[in-house]
Amino acid sequence: MIHLENSGSSRILHEVDLSGMLLVDEELCGIDEAGRGPLAGPVCAAAVILPADFPLQMLDDSKALTPRKRDLAYDMIVERAVAWAVGWSTCAEIGRLNILQASLLAMQRAFDALGTKPGLVLVDGNKAPSLSCPAVYPVVKGDALVPAIMAASIMAKVARDRVMYQLDRVEPCYGFAGHKGYPTQAHKQAIRENGLSQWARPGFCVD
Repeated sequence: MIHLENSGSSRILHEVDLSGMLLVDEELCGIDEAGRGPLAGPVCAAAVILPADFPLQMLDDSKALTPRKRDLAYDMIVERAVAWAVGWSTCAEIGRLNILQASLLAMQRAFDALGTKPGLVLVDGNKAPSLSCPAVYPVVKGDALVPAIMAASIMAKVARDRVMYQLDRVEPCYGFAGHKGYPTQAHKQAIRENGLSQWARPGFCVD
């Protein structure tokens, strides 16, 4: 069983806190999100528990991998993970709650969909959702340190990108397949020319 010495559940962890800790364990769940920054589309979160024999060389922060490597890693996680799940918050929920709270809600939904209860949850960043787990810790730069968080980062990124490809087929004038809803110049110009997409996040402005 994994444990952290002298650590309250609200503590924010850093790389030094993980020293000597077994970071791949069937009691450890990693959680991360994708899509906090876009102007359009939902936010996605994933929760992943990896087996001890998972090929860790396939993992990294999702932003550091090519799309092809992300897809390969995604398929391997689906095939080999002890458990995995994704959760979502809609554009309407983002507008009502704010993007941070909507991201935490998506994380809760991913965790609740796992179908198993790990003994420890490590969440990328400096905030963690309220979960039915005895030990939940945010980890600064966790997507570069903890394999299960790397896996969750990949799952959330790939799942959200695939949704944005689908939205692009419905409203191709916005170019969602390219920028995935992020505030690129091309996306902003498309909004100026076509108005807001039906998947625009309430309250997100275009300068």
